[in-house]
Amino acid sequence: MALPVQEQAKYWGIATVVLFVALWQLGDVVLPFVLGGAIAYFMDPVADRLEAMGLSRAAATALITIVAILIFVVMILAVVPTLIAQATSLVQIAPELVRDLQAFISERFPQLLNPESAAYQALASIGDQIQAHGGAFLQSALTSAAGLVNVLVLIVVVPVVAFYLLLDWDNMVARVDQLLPRDHAPVIRRLAKEVDRVLAGFVRGMGTVCLILGTYYAVALMLVGLQFGLVVGAIAGLITFIPYVGALVGGALAVGLGLFQFWGDWVSLGLVGGIFITGQMLEGNYLTPKLVGSSVGLHPVWLLFALSLFGSLFGFVGMLVAVPVAAAIGVLVRYASSQYVESRLYKGLESTTEDDS
Repeated sequence: MALPVQEQAKYWGIATVVLFVALWQLGDVVLPFVLGGAIAYFMDPVADRLEAMGLSRAAATALITIVAILIFVVMILAVVPTLIAQATSLVQIAPELVRDLQAFISERFPQLLNPESAAYQALASIGDQIQAHGGAFLQSALTSAAGLVNVLVLIVVVPVVAFYLLLDWDNMVARVDQLLPRDHAPVIRRLAKEVDRVLAGFVRGMGTVCLILGTYYAVALMLVGLQFGLVVGAIAGLITFIPYVGALVGGALAVGLGLFQFWGDWVSLGLVGGIFITGQMLEGNYLTPKLVGSSVGLHPVWLLFALSLFGSLFGFVGMLVAVPVAAAIGVLVRYASSQYVESRLYKGLESTTEDDS
């Protein structure tokens, strides 16, 4: 005999509260395991495809791990030092850029910026503030990250966790399926498949889109000769998962830097703008439709809200789990909505009378 709905709701509610409290208390301790789980989830389709080609699960997992380690080493040796150097240089050169902007406005639009005005004095202090606090912010971020989570632990634990989770992924899914309450197993499986579809479309698809566009922007801007092209490309690619925001922020930053570096060289400035226009056309007409699809169902405003809420509650770990939780909540809301429109609460008594007649 199944438990009453009230009893089931009580037990599931308690389990949900316990999960949130545990996540809150553990905080960044679970970060390597969240990252490892995300990597395993991202790579599971690749392992399944390698298995279909004839490899065992262990061989497929080992091959994926070796390739990932090689890519990671290349990134560490070739890309990360340049990225850090450019970010540091951008912080250091910010006062000079602001002074150039100040001189540019004063020379060409003197009526808009009187040296005695508050706007002029505020603009003059922006560069010094960035220089004074920008480096301190970067140092603080690195120090706090090292204090919360040992970088060495991340480097060692995350690959190990990802390896074992990827190796046993199918067995774990089967085990979870066996533990589902029998009365609700079909509905839970259907909702889980929908959540997986949404996550696969968004996390895997948009992750690939972000990687492709970030690489394209960085390489193209560096070929044009933009001084901080790698940083701009990384920023634009990182926030591409929010539609139009990545291109707008990256484009504004690239064009703003290009104005100081290429002023008078309109061809180079046009190339910088054309890079982001081409990137938007590539994303909207090919990458997003092919890799993400049109039925993901995660609205940008809902994503921003989820990132802000979970980030404020659980810190960096909360931001990592915000997207899957938002996807799951979206699926549950759509299911509840469909159940509602089929219920007497929505249809009222008149529909019951019509059905009886």
